[in-house]
Amino acid sequence: MRILVTGAAGFIGSHTSERLLELGHEVLAVDNFSTYYDISLKETNSKALENKGLKTHRLDLRTDDLGDLVTEDLDCIFHFAAHPGIEVTSTFEDYFSNNVLGTQRLLTATEPLKSKPFFVNIATSSIYGLSATLTEDQVPLPASWYGVTKLAAEQLVLAYSRRNLLQSCSLRLYSVYGPRERPDKLYTRLIDCGLNDKEFPLFDGSLEHLRSFTYVQDIVDGIVSVIGREDICNSEIFNLGTEEENSTATGIAIVEEILQIKIKIVHKDARPGDQSRTRANIDKARKLLGYNPKTGLKEGLEAQLRWFKEKQMQ
Repeated sequence: MRILVTGAAGFIGSHTSERLLELGHEVLAVDNFSTYYDISLKETNSKALENKGLKTHRLDLRTDDLGDLVTEDLDCIFHFAAHPGIEVTSTFEDYFSNNVLGTQRLLTATEPLKSKPFFVNIATSSIYGLSATLTEDQVPLPASWYGVTKLAAEQLVLAYSRRNLLQSCSLRLYSVYGPRERPDKLYTRLIDCGLNDKEFPLFDGSLEHLRSFTYVQDIVDGIVSVIGREDICNSEIFNLGTEEENSTATGIAIVEEILQIKIKIVHKDARPGDQSRTRANIDKARKLLGYNPKTGLKEGLEAQLRWFKEKQMQ
């Protein structure tokens, strides 16, 4: 298959691009190399893909011409490109333009095609709101601009399926961690603080937060499982994550155990819209996609630490 991956230089997008290559697919990789976080990490991810024969093209879905990107010979689109997180420095316009308008322009580019690609939208558990424990058919209650705009993007994609303009599905991912995790995310930041004697910013109330921390390769297993199941996935939403819950306190303790270092903590005000609990209900994905995440938190964090040390030595 010929597959377009947007956001291919990002954390999960780069891992998925590699897996698709390993499965023998032809991958077209694009990313806008946003400066939301240190761009050198995306450049490193892009270099890793290039070493495997895949060049990542610099392209912004919001502004660039997509005519040469979305073509008749395209079989599938994996749409990762988005403005992530709930950082207070990000404006509503940042989330809206990247998550909604970028998705809308990509969908519009498919309309003239006689042969339509299958569209896989990469969504998030933030769609559910402050407590993400629901099944896919329950009403979402997003509480952050990120969650609101990702829900809007998801509904744009599914609207195209409802109107028979193309086939699509949406995958709601839960608390992904592992090698290449963004520097603003929990475990990369914890490891960085532990190894480099920095203070870790702990948001008030977050120590008791519960998360379905899911190892990136387990997430990729679920993402690529859509291939070959397009008919049963059309117009559907799937939760992808682990059913195992761990608190932030447990995550900190595991990192400290692996590093054999006590991490310095500095307390920060709570972030508006931050989720108090996520637990992935994956009954539907297990039944229809054969999805079965297996990696325990400590095992995954040990792999992330190895990656971080290698990154520091580069």
